[in-house]
Amino acid sequence: MQTSTTEDYLKAIFKLSGPSKEGVSTNAIAEELSTKASSVSDMVKKLADKGLVNYIKYQGTTLSKEGEQIALHVIRKHRLWEVFLVEKLKFGWDEIHEIAEQLEHIKSAKLIDKLDEHLGYPKNDPHGDPIPNKKGEFHTLKKYKLNDLSIGEKSILIGVSEDSKDFLRYLDSIDLKLGSSIEILDFFQFDKSLKVLVNQKTERTFSELVAKNLNVSKEK
Repeated sequence: MQTSTTEDYLKAIFKLSGPSKEGVSTNAIAEELSTKASSVSDMVKKLADKGLVNYIKYQGTTLSKEGEQIALHVIRKHRLWEVFLVEKLKFGWDEIHEIAEQLEHIKSAKLIDKLDEHLGYPKNDPHGDPIPNKKGEFHTLKKYKLNDLSIGEKSILIGVSEDSKDFLRYLDSIDLKLGSSIEILDFFQFDKSLKVLVNQKTERTFSELVAKNLNVSKEK
């Protein structure tokens, strides 16, 4: 059974390695976990001794197959708890991350399976991130950044890349939620902002920073 610290490290490496599973630097892990590089070096050695990561000098740290499965299990728990907190306990989507960070370390597999069943086997968490199934598999859905779209294209908001409280509260303040429709009306070269139509009724202007943090699927 893994400690919460081990799980935090494996989850951080999984996040930082990205879809291509690139090696992650010690400094990147330290920044992600808000700790010292020297502490990360010591922990990586311990994880390597347990067969949970692979470390190659100058190439960084990658997860072993076992380490990846543990990371995916923690991510599954985290995202299921986020769904529960929003759907059943009515927390705002800007409030749930820190609570789920604590709940993700609960060890009972039976509890998590029951939670998944109780929630109706959700595919995505409240921020739009995919939830791995019991086998660690994600469903795939092609997504775009809003500012990748052209004038006249229509889309549906399916997630956000930025999940800070300030950003999520901003989206709440303009009533932009997962499932909202967004049509690109105009693009301004000067500052790369977008004029959009939200839910076929409200015109808004999004800055480049906002637009690049909105993940959408294209409407057909």
